[in-house]
Amino acid sequence: MATGFFSHETCQRHEMGAAHPESPARIAAIVDCLRASGVLAELTQRDAPVAQREDLLLAHPERHVESLHRQAPSEGLAWVDPDTAMNPHTLEASLRAAGAVAAAVRAVLAGEMANAFCAVRPPGHHAERANAMGFCFFNNVAVGAHVALAAGLERVAILDFDVHHGNGTVDVFKDDERVLVCSSFQHPFYPGRLHDVDRPNIVNTPLAEGTRSPEFRRRVEQDWLHALDAHRPRLLLVSAGFDAHAHDPLGGLELHEPDYRWVTELITDAARRHANGRVVSALEGGYDLDALARSADVHLQVLREADRG
Repeated sequence: MATGFFSHETCQRHEMGAAHPESPARIAAIVDCLRASGVLAELTQRDAPVAQREDLLLAHPERHVESLHRQAPSEGLAWVDPDTAMNPHTLEASLRAAGAVAAAVRAVLAGEMANAFCAVRPPGHHAERANAMGFCFFNNVAVGAHVALAAGLERVAILDFDVHHGNGTVDVFKDDERVLVCSSFQHPFYPGRLHDVDRPNIVNTPLAEGTRSPEFRRRVEQDWLHALDAHRPRLLLVSAGFDAHAHDPLGGLELHEPDYRWVTELITDAARRHANGRVVSALEGGYDLDALARSADVHLQVLREADRG
C-alpha cells in the first residue's frame, strides 16, 4: 500500500501578514524539497476535502465552529488572539486542514493507504475545545482521532513532538481515556497552559531550553514507549512540529534531521506492534524553511519505508 500525501492549494492562501512566521511558504518549501528528493513522486497525492461539520463537532462545540464562521472576514485580517488572524481564505483553509486529517484517517482505516502525511495549514494542536489560539483554529489531529473512534476503534494515540506543548489536544482528550496523548515540548515556553494536567492518558515530556539529541531521545523513549505499549493504540496520529530544530527562530531546542528520523522510526515501530502500521501525521510548527523542509522530507522517507516494509 501507498503513503498518502494530503494537501490543498487553499492552505497556501491563508496569510496573517507578510512578517508572520506561519506563512504559506512553509508548505511550498516542503513540496519543493520532496520533489527534489524524489519522495513526492512515490506518494499518493490527494486534495484535502472540506471537513464535514459532524466531524468538527466531535472535537469542538457548535459555538466554536459558529464563532469562526462569524469572524471570517471578507477582506483584510480579523484577529482572534494577538498572534492568530483570519484572512478571507482562512476559514476554508482551516476546514480543509481538519478535513485532510479526517480523510487520511478514513483512507488508512479502509486499507487504501498504509499511512499518510497531511501537509496542511493552519496547524491545529493549540486549538482547544472552544478556543482558537497559537496560529490554530480547529484541532486537526483531534478531529482525526474522533473520526477513528467513531469508526469503531477502541484506542487511539496522538504523539506530538512540536517545540510547543499540544495544549489543545490535551484539552480535548484529558477526560477521554480512549486517547493517549504524548507531547514533548520546551518548558517553560508558550503556551504555558495544560502542561501540568495529571491524567492516566496524558504523558507530558517537558524539555529544558537547549536540550539536545541524547536527552530528547532518552526522555521520549522513557516516557512514550511504556505508555504506548500499555495503551496498545489501534491508530497513531502525529502532530508533526519541526520547530524543535536547532535552526528554528521560534524555539530553543537543539534537534536536527536525524532526530526526526529517529522519532518517526519510534512511531512507526510502535504502529507495527499495535496498529497494523497505521499512522496519520499532520504538520504543526516549523518556521525555518530549509530546516522544516529537510525535516519533513526525512519524516516522509520513514513513513514511505514503513509502507514498503
